[in-house]
Amino acid sequence: MNAKGTAFDAALDRLPDGFVEGTFDGQPWGATVRRSTDGRRVWLFARDLRRNDIVSFNLYRTTSGGALLKPCEMSSAKVVDFVIGFRPVAE
Repeated sequence: MNAKGTAFDAALDRLPDGFVEGTFDGQPWGATVRRSTDGRRVWLFARDLRRNDIVSFNLYRTTSGGALLKPCEMSSAKVVDFVIGFRPVAE
């Protein structure tokens, strides 16, 4: 796994389940994270609270230990940048 993938996984693992407010790129955002009970699927939907921007994706963890990132109508790079750069208010 490359360094950016490792940073993405670590940042995603730090996000709590449910709704959390935070900042990304100097702007306030709200994000909701849901994980399946078996831990194999992660869903995230985030919205810029001042502008009209969103980030949304599903991440599927395979039985072989890999992961499949499925962004919702946006680039994978946007998703990765958001997850790595998002800072929950509690941090």
